[in-house]
Amino acid sequence: MTDRITRPAGTPLWVQIAATLSQEILSHQLSGRLPNEQTLAERFGVNRHTVRQAIQHLQDKGLLRIERGRGTFVQEEMIAYRLGKSSRFSHSLSAQHLVSDVDIQSCHFEPAGEQVAGLLRIATGSRVLRVESLDLADGKVVSVCTQYFPLPRFDGFIDVYRASRSTSEAFQKCGIAGFQRVLSRISARLPRPEVAAALGQGKQQPVLYVESVYADADGAPIEYGITRFGGDSVQIEVTPDDSL
Repeated sequence: MTDRITRPAGTPLWVQIAATLSQEILSHQLSGRLPNEQTLAERFGVNRHTVRQAIQHLQDKGLLRIERGRGTFVQEEMIAYRLGKSSRFSHSLSAQHLVSDVDIQSCHFEPAGEQVAGLLRIATGSRVLRVESLDLADGKVVSVCTQYFPLPRFDGFIDVYRASRSTSEAFQKCGIAGFQRVLSRISARLPRPEVAAALGQGKQQPVLYVESVYADADGAPIEYGITRFGGDSVQIEVTPDDSL
């Protein structure tokens, strides 16, 4: 099969090849060992150097791994998390035909510190609901979460949350049909021992540390969340239309 590609608006051929292979990997059309460079070059009607550029790019993104003497392989269990204005991690899992669920570990009320209060636009010391939970994809833990919800608006929310499979589902049950992401910060950090244990990884292996603030349709903050993802299992995607 030959998938000849063109060069729209000066887009490099290797970028188009990388985009095609990335989509096939994330939709599980492509798995295991990648066809060799010559086979891919013939498929796309390009030279091997162009294919090599695409493969290197996908390796840098964590979608492929190169094993010396064996070949190039699709990185197993890589999950794409698209940061969108009105989307959450559960939406990305659904798009990849993965069953999402949330395992609430603990919850309690506490006074908001300066940072939490500032992000939720409430007075420092105001009461918030703090929830510690695990995000699951097909039953496997993929992230460790800490969420803060302002009170009294979210009094009784925890009971609804426990009966839901995601935060967005719980929001809908509480009448919050529309919400949007108003802030995201992404960094790489070494995990605390309990976070590393929950993710099943080493303590010296960095995690993706994602902070997000969501607001309702009127612009009032409804959640500040911190999510810690295993760096080798989740890929974060940001498109030009997404707001960070």
